[in-house]
Amino acid sequence: MPMIDVYATAGTFTDKHQLAADLAAAVMTIEQVPDIPMFRQNTAAFIHDLPAGALANVDGDTNYVRIQVLTNAGALDRSKQLAVVERLTNIAAEAAGDPALASRTWVLLTEAPDGGWGLGGHAHTNNELVAAARAQIASLQAGQPADG
Repeated sequence: MPMIDVYATAGTFTDKHQLAADLAAAVMTIEQVPDIPMFRQNTAAFIHDLPAGALANVDGDTNYVRIQVLTNAGALDRSKQLAVVERLTNIAAEAAGDPALASRTWVLLTEAPDGGWGLGGHAHTNNELVAAARAQIASLQAGQPADG
């Protein structure tokens, strides 16, 4: 259930809502979690517009994008790390209408420590997240409504 934050100078992206949905869907797909409400409702992207001059590299260039992906511990093995970085970079460049943005996009992959993933006011361990997902899958298979 990744949380994705995108930081870019205001005006970089015209359709921020679509960008957020595309990024969330891409990470959920690459992570290969079950397509259940628990994951669909708790995988999200936040697009942060920065005012002009709020970011710069050492040379003073400001036309960069930073994408930070937070997952639970161990969610991304090496092949998934590579896939997430490549796909999110490409999505950002496409959304900006600037293929060259791919070379100016920084992607940071971070992990919440076990017990550091909070949902519904509870700090879940990885085992608790797995148990909650399995319970929701069983409920859905039994034809019962899922508790988001």
